[in-house]
Amino acid sequence: MRRLFLLPALLLAVSLPSVAATPGVGQRAPDFTLTTLDGTPVSLSSYTSKGRVVLILLRGYPGYQCPFSQQQFQSYQQAAAQFSALGTQVIFIYPGAGSKNLADDAAQLLGNQPLPANMHLVLDPDYVFTNQYSLRWDDPNQTVYPSTFLIAQNGIIFYAHTGRSSSDLTPPSDALVVLNANTNAVKN
Repeated sequence: MRRLFLLPALLLAVSLPSVAATPGVGQRAPDFTLTTLDGTPVSLSSYTSKGRVVLILLRGYPGYQCPFSQQQFQSYQQAAAQFSALGTQVIFIYPGAGSKNLADDAAQLLGNQPLPANMHLVLDPDYVFTNQYSLRWDDPNQTVYPSTFLIAQNGIIFYAHTGRSSSDLTPPSDALVVLNANTNAVKN
């Protein structure tokens, strides 16, 4: 009788598609390659090989430029020197459907100001990264769950926060506290 139950359960498990889970603390951050606004490819591993990384998933353009993402983007730029002093790169990921207006929408965040040297804005067309990290917020007027990951030089995540509302973001002050408290997360 026990065998009759196991066979359907095994068949069901084999037939279901696997769904990636959002990576968490202690796990390796899945590598990715996305492009900057000018089309230059950027991979996570190219930055983690040099030091720690703050990875921030912005909300993109859900029919308007998210004021919470704009504020977060600006506040991290204002703290760029503090992140640089810690040898940390900050990668902002700007997601969206398709790629037609994605670069233009993302460029609105920059205005006419260049990013500090340790900050990078990359595009996530068709939510490739978002889906890889299971962060798609597929509700009306939503794009992604705003998320922040702090990643050590060896690629291991030592801080992860996934917001469950548009305003549930990690401020730079919190990221800096965690970075300063985890100075051993450089190569460990």
